Amino acid sequence: MDLSIIIPVFNEEENIGPLCTQLKEVLEGLGRSYEIIAVDDGSSDRSFAFLKDLHKRDLHLKVIRFRRNFGQTAAFAAGFDHSQGQVVITMDADLQNDPADIPLLLAEVEKGYDVVSGWRVERQDPFLTRRLPSMIANWLISQVTGVHLHDYGCSLKAYRREVVKGVQLYGELHRFIPALSSWMGVSVAEIPVRHHPRRFGKSKYGISRTIRVILDLITVRFLLSYSTRPIQIFGGLGLLSFVLGIVLAGYLSFVKLALGQDIGSRPLLLLAVLLMLVGVQLISMGLLGELVVRTYYEAQGKRIYAVRELLAGEEDEESVNGQGITN
Repeated sequence: MDLSIIIPVFNEEENIGPLCTQLKEVLEGLGRSYEIIAVDDGSSDRSFAFLKDLHKRDLHLKVIRFRRNFGQTAAFAAGFDHSQGQVVITMDADLQNDPADIPLLLAEVEKGYDVVSGWRVERQDPFLTRRLPSMIANWLISQVTGVHLHDYGCSLKAYRREVVKGVQLYGELHRFIPALSSWMGVSVAEIPVRHHPRRFGKSKYGISRTIRVILDLITVRFLLSYSTRPIQIFGGLGLLSFVLGIVLAGYLSFVKLALGQDIGSRPLLLLAVLLMLVGVQLISMGLLGELVVRTYYEAQGKRIYAVRELLAGEEDEESVNGQGITN
């Protein structure tokens, strides 16, 4: 399979028909094998009924129906799990992404990029409630992750198969896939894409998601920098706290022994004890984190590295392929 198009659907009954029609026209014109995977994320309208009817008429369309609403990240994860394409393209079902931009994404992938992200230069959304928070979030994400994109929130993206198969999604981390996959050394490109105003239905996002983005960003930063070495962050903070406690305790000891002053009622004494206890706890958390990480990787046979390619003799092919590395 050349292409997999993944579309999360949540109460988009009026948009499904036109979207599938536009997609079919674009994909048929590419002359490549393809599949469209629509993930019904617990819709309460007739979205699934329309998808089921479309599936009967077009076997290129696969439909996954969730038992309830699990969120867009879960929908993307399900699509990735069931995809067979060498290139995986994600997009929204609200007709704001334009299927006609898919060839532009593929052209960038063919240049050698692993991830190609859309950039809604002329975004058709309200400025104060959607565009301004998005601009701030995109700048913050770029600074924290080191993967600089103008539009992390654009769902129209193209990935090589090995990228999405190597990323585990939880919570609401779908917008961070380019950053999460950066640990594999992927090459990322960003191209301008069209963005249309919503014609049917209503937006599922509000300004409240900004808080969730910030919390997810903390998670992503930790996963990128310390997921395989948690002792370095917890241990570092623990050592700092413990050393500060020791310094304060030393000062108080000097005051008590050398100057003969009473220190029993000083808040500084409580602070010194608290800092030392917190330091011990943080170091202990780091050690427990190390055990958890090792259990996670070793129990599942996961590796802490990613191989782009390997050149080997024929006698090595069996062992190489057994490790999941493609020559």
